Formats: sequence, C-alpha cells, structure tokens
Amino acid sequence: MYRIGIDLGGTKTEGILLDNSLDTVERKRLPTPKNNYQEILNTIQYLVNDISKEIVNYTVGICTPGAISKKTGLIKNSNTQCLIGKPLKEDLEKKLDKKISIENDANCFAISEATMGAAKNNSFVFGAILGTGIGGGIVIDGKIHHGRTNIAGEWGHHTLHKDGRSCYCGKKGCVESYISGPALEQRWKELTDKTQPLPEIVTSFENSHFIQWKQEFLDNFGTSLANVIDILDPDVIILGGGVSNIDFLYSEGTKNVYEKVFSDLVDTPIVRNQLGDSSGVFGAALLP
Repeated sequence: MYRIGIDLGGTKTEGILLDNSLDTVERKRLPTPKNNYQEILNTIQYLVNDISKEIVNYTVGICTPGAISKKTGLIKNSNTQCLIGKPLKEDLEKKLDKKISIENDANCFAISEATMGAAKNNSFVFGAILGTGIGGGIVIDGKIHHGRTNIAGEWGHHTLHKDGRSCYCGKKGCVESYISGPALEQRWKELTDKTQPLPEIVTSFENSHFIQWKQEFLDNFGTSLANVIDILDPDVIILGGGVSNIDFLYSEGTKNVYEKVFSDLVDTPIVRNQLGDSSGVFGAALLP
C-alpha cells in the first residue's frame, strides 16, 4: 500500500508519496493560498491527484495547523485562521472521494521522529515544537496519544508566569508567550530597542543585554520542559521548529531543565530532530 502525506503549512503545502518500504517516490510543493479556505481545499486536491495519478491503492494523511474538535468535528486552535470552524476532514473527503486521516502538525512531527527520525526505538516520545508557536505531540508505542479532548501535548499553553504576558489564546503567562520565536524577538526589542531576527540575536554576544536575554530564555525553557518531564516522564524529548536550531539549548538548556526536575535522577535525552521541515509531510504519510 502506498502512502500520500500532505503538509499544510503557513507558506507552503507539500505532498509526498511513499512506497511500502517508506521510500520517497515523489514529492511536490505549492504555495499555500492566503486566507482562502476553498483555495486551500483545491490545492490539497490537486497535489493528491497529481502524485497519485499512476497509483490505485494508497492512503492519504493530512498534517494541519490546529486540531479537530471532538465536540464539533471542526478545526480549532489553528494559526491558519481561515481553517477555524471549518469541517476540513469532511470537505476533503468529499473532494477526494476517499477516507483520509488528519492530525495537527505537532502530532505529525512526533510520529515522524518516533518512526523515522531521532526518537526511533523509544516507546514514549514527546515531540516539542518551538517555532512561531509552541506545540507538542505524544507518541506511545508507535501511536499518537490524543487525550480525552484531543489536546494532549499542548505544553505551549500551560501557565509559566501567573498574570504574565498576554497570549493570543486569551490567557496570560503561557509558555508560548515567552519562548516562541516571536516572543524571544519581542523580548530582545524590549531590552535593546532593536528589531532583529532570532538567528542574529543568538550571535549578539557583545551586546550588554545578551546575558540577561539568554538567562531569561534558559530559565523559561528549563521550567517549561521540567514541568513536562515531571508530568509525563518520557523516554526522550525531540525539539523541532526554528528555535530548536539554537545550539545552547542542548547544553545549557538541558542543564537548566535537569536542575528543575523533581527527581534525584534526571537523564532524559533532549535532542535535535533529524527530519527538519520534512517532519510534517512524513508524519502525515505515516497516519493510519
């Protein structure tokens, strides 16, 4: 059985075709239509039809921002806002005339890394995405753990600082408001009055504010992931997203996490992903 995966990203929509050995047969990318739900449906339909044209038996999995509400069956919590409140799965099944599987991007990241990437041969995997937003996915014995209400792994919206920074979700003090890429850039601007992208900030060693910025980041990162370890105690934590490219997270960052965990023994591996921005499309293809 062949597998088709579609990764619906903010800027690009990617499709991949895998064979029975999970080897890539074909792969294509198209720009994601901006704020146009019907055009997004059309783009996904085109990609599936194009890469499946010579294949009869195949599955289709979709990686999407947000999640399907168990209450309504509609998309919720998506930063691609035109998807919110839409029956994405139902509409795509009508267009493709085929049953599909659909998961949020963090779950697709976690299952791809657990199956094909940095977390292979681990039974309990926590995939932590640190990018424009903060997301997470849990994989146990090769299967995505969704939780009772389909929000398992959403560590980005647990409270890090009571009455802290406002978050788009309506709460205050969320992890996402402190260690996401935009939050880190905003904090740098508050300290220096400079607007700089994160890759430039992390090389600003000579700036007098850098030590403060870095220490705040490390403390927030450490507390956030220590809370995850205290609650879940996973075999491994895989970091993904643009923020995960910062090297000191795997040395000073890990040390800061370990110092805050409620245990006399802390050796949870915190490792860099192996699949990069391909994790979403591979994860989608792996969906049952």
